[in-house]
Amino acid sequence: MTYLSSNQLKQYEDQGYISPIEVLSSNEALEAREEIELIEKKLPNEIDKSGRYNIHLISPKLDSIVHNSKILDAVESIIGTNILVCSTTLFIKNPNEQGFVSYHQDAKYIGLEPHNWVTAWVALTDSNENNGCMKMWPKSHINIKEHNEKFNEGNLLTRGQTVENVPEDKVKSIELKAGQMSLHHPRVVHGSGFNKSNDRRIGFVIQSYIGTNVKQTLGKNSVQIARGEDKYNFHKKIGRPNGLMNTNDLKIKKQENDYLQEIFYKGSVKKGFY
Repeated sequence: MTYLSSNQLKQYEDQGYISPIEVLSSNEALEAREEIELIEKKLPNEIDKSGRYNIHLISPKLDSIVHNSKILDAVESIIGTNILVCSTTLFIKNPNEQGFVSYHQDAKYIGLEPHNWVTAWVALTDSNENNGCMKMWPKSHINIKEHNEKFNEGNLLTRGQTVENVPEDKVKSIELKAGQMSLHHPRVVHGSGFNKSNDRRIGFVIQSYIGTNVKQTLGKNSVQIARGEDKYNFHKKIGRPNGLMNTNDLKIKKQENDYLQEIFYKGSVKKGFY
C-alpha cells in the first residue's frame, strides 16, 4: 500500500496539489506512449482534438494506468475508499506547435458536485520547464474564480477559459519524470506553456477520480468502478476495454465523448476545437 503521508496530505490541503508521486516505471510510461502512437498510426484522427478524451476505453495500457494500485492508494487518501473513474484526457504538446493551457480551474465547467474528487496528471514523457510542464498557483483552491472565455488559438482547453492576473511570482512549476504524477484539487488554478523541446510532451490525465457521492450536474456521463462500491448509483457504469482499439469500445468512447461535449459547452454560444 502506498497511501499518502500526513505531510503530503497537509500539502494537498494547504497548497491544493501534491507532486511528485512515483507511480510507473520509466518502461511502463514508454509502453503507454508507444500504445498511444500505435493508435495514432492505425486510426488517424481518433485521438485528435476532442477525440483525446477517454482513450483509456480503447487502450489496455492506459486502462491499466487508470486502475494502477499506487495511484488508487493515493487517491483513496484524499477522497475515500469508494472511487469512480469519470473520464480521462490526453494532453500532447508536439515540438514546434504553439499549444498551451491557460490558467484555469477544473471545477469551473465540469459539473461535478460536490468537489470530492481529484485529478491525477501522469507524465508519460518527462515534463519540465522546457517542454511546457504544468504550473500551479498554490493556495488558489479556496474558491471558484472568474474565468474569461477566449476561444484563443493554440489553447488546448475547450473554451480557452482563463483566470486573469495570476501572480507569476507565486506560481510553481510541476516538473515530472516519465512515470511520476501530480494530484491536484478541483479548484486549484493551473496552466502550462509552450513545448520548446524537440520531442513530444505527453501527459495522461485522469480527470477525474470522483467519490461515489459526486453527481454530474451539467449532463450525464458513465463511470468505471475503480475501487470499493457505489451505493449512490448516480452514474451509468461501463466496463474496461475488451482489447486494443476494439470496435465496440470505440463506439462507447465516442458516446462518452459526445456526452462530454454537451457538458463542457453547456450554456456556451460558441464551440472550440476540444
